[in-house]
Amino acid sequence: MSLPQDLVPLLSRIAEALERLAPPAGGAQDLSAADAFVWHPAPPRLVPVPRVNRVEMTLLKGIDSVRDQLMENTERFARGLPANNALLWGARGMGKSSLVKAAHASAGKLPSVRPLKLVEIHREDIDSLPALMNIMRGAQDVRFIVFCDDLSFDVNDTSYKSLKAVLEGGIEGRPDNVIFYATSNRRHLLPRDMMDNERSTAVNPGEAIEEKTSLSDRFGLWLGFHKCSQDDYLAMVESYAAHYGLDADLETMRHDALEWSITRASRSGRTAWQFIQDLAGRMGKPLEG
Repeated sequence: MSLPQDLVPLLSRIAEALERLAPPAGGAQDLSAADAFVWHPAPPRLVPVPRVNRVEMTLLKGIDSVRDQLMENTERFARGLPANNALLWGARGMGKSSLVKAAHASAGKLPSVRPLKLVEIHREDIDSLPALMNIMRGAQDVRFIVFCDDLSFDVNDTSYKSLKAVLEGGIEGRPDNVIFYATSNRRHLLPRDMMDNERSTAVNPGEAIEEKTSLSDRFGLWLGFHKCSQDDYLAMVESYAAHYGLDADLETMRHDALEWSITRASRSGRTAWQFIQDLAGRMGKPLEG
């Protein structure tokens, strides 16, 4: 039986749309295109990042302990040794995401290691992690750091279950060539009122809370970032100024940097960087590199 002629254009458009949504053919993903990628789930693909927005490791001040722990973990992973998923949690602007990107750059330069790729996945795409893992599982000659910045979950959000399954709990589990790094302002990734609501409404409150808080337990490495001291903040400012060749009077710069932090009620690496941008602008000097 032949189709009515008026249906043919419609069916053709549907077929074309399905082809666009279909996963790329096996082997189509060029992992040599860049050292870093961004994951896009629809259609599933890794988009190369030609230039990563990162800060040099030597410019990250006031976080020496967590820096050393993450670097050691990342270097072990790059060498093919056992390593843990890492959760970097705590104060805003203290260099959590900057440290992840710097650790990737540093570990990727180690001699005699397999290619090390940084793959960023957006918070709203967490439920597509299994599809991403399938791509990585098929590239055993490459090692991947999957990175999610500012990870947290809201009330009625169940995508955290996909993350739990990928990190440890699924049948396939996490591929040996993949490690997961996440940053968050929350140590347990879930808002307190969400857990309190689970406790008050569940038939078995203890089991309900365990279901929610066990997500953080999937990260073997917990690295806490706290607000920096005045001395650390000024060390950040001076380090940036020296790195970018801003020849300002030291005492004046320190005074202005403290005033800058007071007006923002914050002392952090981000605040120091914002001050340096203002200082460079006032001095008429570009920030090269």
